[in-house]
Amino acid sequence: MRELTEFEQYVIEDKGTERPFSGEYDKHDAQGVYHCKRCDAPLYRSEHKFNAHCGWPAFDDEIAGAVTRLADADGRRVEIVCSQCQGHLGHVFEGEYLTDKNIRHCVNSVSMVFKGIEANTASTNGFATLGGGCFWCLEAIFSQLKGVIAVRSGYSGGDETTANYKAVCSGQTHHAEVVHIEFDEAVIGFKELLEVFWQSHDPTTLNRQGNDVGPQYRSVIFAHNAEQIDIASEMIARLTESKVWDAPIVTELVAYKIFYPAETYHDDYYANNGQQPYCQMVVRPKVDKVKALFKDKLKSEGA
Repeated sequence: MRELTEFEQYVIEDKGTERPFSGEYDKHDAQGVYHCKRCDAPLYRSEHKFNAHCGWPAFDDEIAGAVTRLADADGRRVEIVCSQCQGHLGHVFEGEYLTDKNIRHCVNSVSMVFKGIEANTASTNGFATLGGGCFWCLEAIFSQLKGVIAVRSGYSGGDETTANYKAVCSGQTHHAEVVHIEFDEAVIGFKELLEVFWQSHDPTTLNRQGNDVGPQYRSVIFAHNAEQIDIASEMIARLTESKVWDAPIVTELVAYKIFYPAETYHDDYYANNGQQPYCQMVVRPKVDKVKALFKDKLKSEGA
């Protein structure tokens, strides 16, 4: 996550608004992609942008899955946030007939960073969202891999009101504990991440990993695109046919919608709490297993 200035925090985190006609992208018309200022996720392409003469950048479309709509606190408007980090972007309006698509994303310039075509094509970062038991285990495992840029523990599958550790641990929400992985596709692919995923947990136990019991511990792949769905489906079919496990695979394969970051004390939990009994008895054996199986995929010490 990018460190924000005080004003950027006011808009992106506190849901403020910049003054009209003051933003750098209001009349911006270069070719490229607009990314989230906080997490760098791509949001809008330059062909989506149009001049609405409203004082803020306007877009009549979005990159698929990049933007999430939420009921605004005022009860009248619809807020839009970055699907990856939930940073505030602005609001979305329909029925104005300003373009053929009849929609206007009214976005604060300060919520975005623009990357020209050359800069954007150089980026090879992808994202994967996986659940397989306690997220402390998966975070510790995937953080070890070459090509993995960042791993964040959190929740997917439910809504914002229950996206917190206490609620999710009750087993009464629809959330699963997951890790949200940013990776360099030039170094490691989604298929390779899934190869590690299958060895990181038992995909045949329904709503359970060892002594961790409940739907929040289910085995699940939240696919970000059609390619990930195809890769995961093919692997599940192949593993089922080869009978790698004695029992059927129960891993869910569903479309990714939104990721809610967990509370900050979960960050790097194993690295910061390695001597804790759960880490010693549960997390460490899984980390050691993956290290032994995937030596060629591990980062060098200190990387």
